[in-house]
Amino acid sequence: MKKWLVIFAIMFGAITGGCSMISNLNAQVPSQGYQSEHFQQGRFKNLHPTMPASLSKTLAITWRFFTEAKVAAEPEQRLPVSKLTRAELNALPDVGVHIIKLGHSSVLLKVNGAYWLLDPVFSERASPFSFIGPSRFHQPPISLDELPPIDKVLISHNHYDHLDKQAVKQLNAKTTQFLVPLGVEGDLIRWGIEAEKIHSFDWWQELHDQDVMVAFTPTQHFSGRGLSDANRTLWGSWVIKTDHERLYFSGDSGYFPGFKDIGERYGPFDYTLIETGAYDADWADIHMTPEQSVQAHLDLRGKIMIPIHNGTFDLAFHSWYDPLERVHSAAQQQGVVLNTPTPGEIITINQAYLNQTWWQSLMAQVNR
Repeated sequence: MKKWLVIFAIMFGAITGGCSMISNLNAQVPSQGYQSEHFQQGRFKNLHPTMPASLSKTLAITWRFFTEAKVAAEPEQRLPVSKLTRAELNALPDVGVHIIKLGHSSVLLKVNGAYWLLDPVFSERASPFSFIGPSRFHQPPISLDELPPIDKVLISHNHYDHLDKQAVKQLNAKTTQFLVPLGVEGDLIRWGIEAEKIHSFDWWQELHDQDVMVAFTPTQHFSGRGLSDANRTLWGSWVIKTDHERLYFSGDSGYFPGFKDIGERYGPFDYTLIETGAYDADWADIHMTPEQSVQAHLDLRGKIMIPIHNGTFDLAFHSWYDPLERVHSAAQQQGVVLNTPTPGEIITINQAYLNQTWWQSLMAQVNR
């Protein structure tokens, strides 16, 4: 019986455009239209056409799941995680920008003394179900309860590995603002978030808040949490700019010319946090290969790159370490400075950081 549940989940995710995502039967579809040039006939569109999902492709992916051998899809050894406490966070200087990767694409920032969360996912599974779906390789370095008050939560899109319903509900009591793509405000309101806390964005819209500017910028991806809501909400990336620092957070995206447009408008960036993981030839236009991720960093005019969207969930057919190993090699070939922190490590923009290829020792154990 469980085997058929897995088949259903994969087919369901692929039909709704996810391939590596699992969708929610109970998602509600927004009824209102949006005054956006990217919203046509009730759905949001990418700037460039992408391959539509089809039943035949879904069946082919499902067949691969049961017939294709996967090597090292999950780590055999415990991954390194640096535990964080609220006291350690509060001890960080209240000037500058501090970056802490929590796992997958979840990132904690301290921006001039205020705490921000990007795509916070704290649940055990990136799934609407508690009994099926991708489960964590490691726990977050800090719990939701331990987190200090949060000034802003930024969401890139509504897939389950980026928008965690339980985390959002729990964060509500300690969060001042939720910044979301158009349409995602409907999910948050249904989950009990006060409408006045939510700011929704179309591509290229900006928010100026004291000494910080935030802009929502395009990506090439898709959205959906259910059978009937595919692309009913927008997706995108975030630019964060202070008086002295510039940061880019990609969310999820296939490689597309928009990275150059963002780089020309808002770059150069001190750090880019770029999706590097869950790629496959069967969905090549909505997720980048590591080599494309490095090129996106160059297009954005980034100085230092942190690869995200890896090392926490098994969402594709590659090994758990393949994204890190390939992006490390591609960065060396392109002369790109790469930072690959373990969850919980603290990086401060404009301060030296000793990078370590921590996954290679664990990879070597698998390949003995």
